[in-house]
Amino acid sequence: MKVKLDVEKISFRQGDGNLSAARQMEIAAGRIAGCQRVLRPGDPLGDLEKILALRGGGTPEGLLAPWPVHPPEPYRVKSVELRGHGCPPGDVRLEAIEEAGYNTFLLKEDKRVVIHIDLLTDSGTSAMSDLQWSAMLKGNEDYAGSRSYYPLEKAIQEVYGWQEVVPTHQGRGAEHIVSTIFIKPLLEQYPGDPIYVPKNMYFTTTKVHILRAGGVFRDIIIDQAHDSTAWHPFKGNIDLDKLQKLIDDCIARWGKVHGPRHIAYLHLEGCVNMAGGQPFSMENLKALRAVTQRHGIPLLLDATRLVENAYFIQQREEGYREMSVAAIVREMGSLTDGCTMSSKKDHLVNIGGFLALNDRDKAAKAREMLVDFEGFPTYGGMAGYSMEALTQGIRECIDDNWIAYRIGQTRYLGELLQDGGVPIVLPVGGHAVFIDAKKFLPHLPQEQFPAQALASAVYLHSGVRTMERGIVSAGRDKDSGSQHFPELELVRLTIPRRVYTQSHMDYVAEKIIELYRMRERINGLEIAWEPPAGSLRFFLMRFTPIGGRLIR
Repeated sequence: MKVKLDVEKISFRQGDGNLSAARQMEIAAGRIAGCQRVLRPGDPLGDLEKILALRGGGTPEGLLAPWPVHPPEPYRVKSVELRGHGCPPGDVRLEAIEEAGYNTFLLKEDKRVVIHIDLLTDSGTSAMSDLQWSAMLKGNEDYAGSRSYYPLEKAIQEVYGWQEVVPTHQGRGAEHIVSTIFIKPLLEQYPGDPIYVPKNMYFTTTKVHILRAGGVFRDIIIDQAHDSTAWHPFKGNIDLDKLQKLIDDCIARWGKVHGPRHIAYLHLEGCVNMAGGQPFSMENLKALRAVTQRHGIPLLLDATRLVENAYFIQQREEGYREMSVAAIVREMGSLTDGCTMSSKKDHLVNIGGFLALNDRDKAAKAREMLVDFEGFPTYGGMAGYSMEALTQGIRECIDDNWIAYRIGQTRYLGELLQDGGVPIVLPVGGHAVFIDAKKFLPHLPQEQFPAQALASAVYLHSGVRTMERGIVSAGRDKDSGSQHFPELELVRLTIPRRVYTQSHMDYVAEKIIELYRMRERINGLEIAWEPPAGSLRFFLMRFTPIGGRLIR
C-alpha cells in the first residue's frame, strides 16, 4: 500500500542541525525517494529519519496516511496525441482566457496549444479501441438501407431490450424528436392546458427541448440531491411523493382519465449530471414503473450514462452484487418504454446517438421527424463508419472490468481532492468530480458566478480546462428574464474515457489544491455579453473579472 507524507504537518525548530526550518522543509519534500508526496514500502527513508530527528515534540496526527488507489488500466496505449511541451506558459493562458471572455468553452487552439489537460466534457472525447477503429473500415455509406445500420439495431435490441431504434447524430437529436412526438399531440388535444415532463433534475439540452416543444418541466428529484455534502448512495432517485403529488394535482384539475394524460412522459436520467453524476437505484426504478403503469404514463430513460449507473447498482444495492453490469443494464431497459441516448459517453465514440422505443406508432412518428431533421432512418445523421464504431462500443462498454476501472479513476481524483480539503459533491459520481464552488469561494455571491469564476481560475492557474454547472448553466426565465438560482453551484472535472493516466489526475489534484489554498484571491465575474433568455447561454457567454483581474 502506498502512503503519503504531509510535509506541511512537520514542524521544525529554527537552526536545528545548522539548517533553517525552510531548508529542512525543502529537503523533506525533495529527498523522499525522489518524490514529493508518496512513500512506497522499501523506499530509503534515511534522510527523512534524520530530518524528523531534528524536530521537537511528537509525531503530528495525519503525518502519514494511505494514498488513494488508482486502478490499473485494462487496456494498452497504441496511439497518442502529441501536445508539445506540457502546460502552456502563464502568459499564454492569460491571453487565451481573456480572448475567450472567461468562458472555458470558448478557448481555442487555432494557432497554438493553450490547454494542458482537457476536463471540459466526456462527450465525444473518448479514445476508441483498436476494434472500433477496425470496424470503421466496414462502414457502408449507402444513403438508404445501409448494411451498417442493422448490426447497430441488433446490438441495441440485445443489450438494452428496446425494439424500435431511431438513429440520430447525437443525444440532442433524440431529445428534440421525443419531446415533440410526446408533447405536441397532447397540446393539440388539451389546448391551453400545461403538459408536464417530470424529471430527476434538469439537464440543459433536455430542458430546452421540453420547453421548445411547449412542455412544462418539473424537477422531482429527492431533496438530498441538492445538498453536495449529503451522503446518499442514490441521490439520482426520483421522489415518489413529489411524483404522486403532481399526478394527484392533475387528476384534481382534469379528472382520473384526462389528468394523468397531462404528463407527457416521465424522464429518468442515469447518473444525473447536474447533481454530480449521481445514480438512481433499481428499487426506485421499479417503484416508478409501478406508478407510471398504474396511470398510463410513459417512462423513458436518459440512458446516456446508464452503464455507469448500472455499476453503482451492482456495487451499492442489495441483491445485485453478483449480477453482471450487462444483466443490470438489460433489466433497466425492460422496466422502461424507451430512451434518449447520447452515445458520445458510455459508448466510447466521438459522434452518434439514438432514440429507442417499444411503441411502434410513436417510432413511426419519430422516423417521420428524423427524415426532416436528421436523415434517412438507416443512418439518421451518422456516417456508416460511425455506426460501425458505435456498434462495437455498445458491446465494449458493458464489460465489468472496463466500467470498474472507469469509475475507479474518477473516484481516485475525488479522493485526492478530498484529502486536500477541496469541497466536492459526495459521494463521487461516475463521469466527473464536481467541486462545490459556493464552498470553495464563499466570499463570492452567486450573482458573481462563482463556478464560472472558479473554472476560469483553474484554467489560468494550471492549464486544466473544466466547466461550470451552476447559475450560468441554469440560465434565465424565458418570460421574465430573471436569473435561475440553482441550489448547486458546481465546477465539473469531467474525465474522458481511456485518455488520461494517473499522473494526469495527480497534476489536476495538486493544482486545484494549490488554488484552494489561495482561494480568497479569486474575484467574481460580471456579464460582458449573453444570448437571449431561454437559450443554452453557457456555451457562448462572455464575462469580465470584477476589479479587472481574476486572481489578485
